[in-house]
Amino acid sequence: MTENIIKNNIRELRFFADEMTQQELAELVGVTRQTIIAIEKSKYSPTLEVAFKISTIFGHSIEEVFEYQAG
Repeated sequence: MTENIIKNNIRELRFFADEMTQQELAELVGVTRQTIIAIEKSKYSPTLEVAFKISTIFGHSIEEVFEYQAG
């Protein structure tokens, strides 16, 4: 069975946002640093609310931050 994956470019966006740390992003979003780590590594798919919050923080659309890849 193949799995669906949500890829993202959060690490790159953090770098260009004055090298924002995972902890800083987590605090802005309202989640733990561990959650941000898991989302960045595509080990965890964010809720729609969290995805919108992350996108808004970086000033990009959801499609610019996240990419859905069907397995």
